[in-house]
Amino acid sequence: MTRILLAEDDENLGPLLQAYLVAKSYEVDLFVNGQAAVDGFHASHYDLCILDVMMPLRDGFSVAQEIRTQNKTIPIIFLTAKSLKTDVVEGFKVGADDYVTKPFNMEELLFRIDAVLRRTKMDVNAMRVAVYKLGSFTFDVFKQTLQRDGNVYKLTTKESELLRLLCDHANQILERNYALKTIWDDDNYFNARSMDVYITKLRKYLKEDPSVEIINVHGKGFRLVVPQQENA
Repeated sequence: MTRILLAEDDENLGPLLQAYLVAKSYEVDLFVNGQAAVDGFHASHYDLCILDVMMPLRDGFSVAQEIRTQNKTIPIIFLTAKSLKTDVVEGFKVGADDYVTKPFNMEELLFRIDAVLRRTKMDVNAMRVAVYKLGSFTFDVFKQTLQRDGNVYKLTTKESELLRLLCDHANQILERNYALKTIWDDDNYFNARSMDVYITKLRKYLKEDPSVEIINVHGKGFRLVVPQQENA
């Protein structure tokens, strides 16, 4: 059974959301402030986190940052009453996989949970070796690691998915809309901003090797420039 950490301080919404997800066959632990959510995460194992942005003691962004220091890949969905674009972008910067703006339909949240889990859980039986050589870097898709000169960088799920798409289109144009619909299921404004954030993160990793570069192709998308690409 999938275990969900739910951090929501609203005394009405929290229990209601917990009961709804339990009825949908999820196991859900409810925490009513940010510090309790952090303590709960450290004390147990979860498959997904749902975090309200505005909470007592610690806000959702702070909680997500703490979670990311321990687990780079666990999916995180933000619940936010804010509509400011900067808040959504900030959520993606600290490692969110998705967000839902209040008030929301329970079925919409359930769809987003299912979509995130579907993207991040791998079918072990279908797993295959997938290692890309990017200049002096080695990118292992399933370990979600980027390695160079003995240094190993652990990528988030989104970073890994995006880098794999770029690798599959190495030295070719990866169209923005294709990438957005493949990874985020929707090419809306907020997802596009999120992708730009992850492109920036990948560039920071890859700048150690001048022969590897992600360039913008105006009006179309991105191109991963590599001297050669090998995959095994």
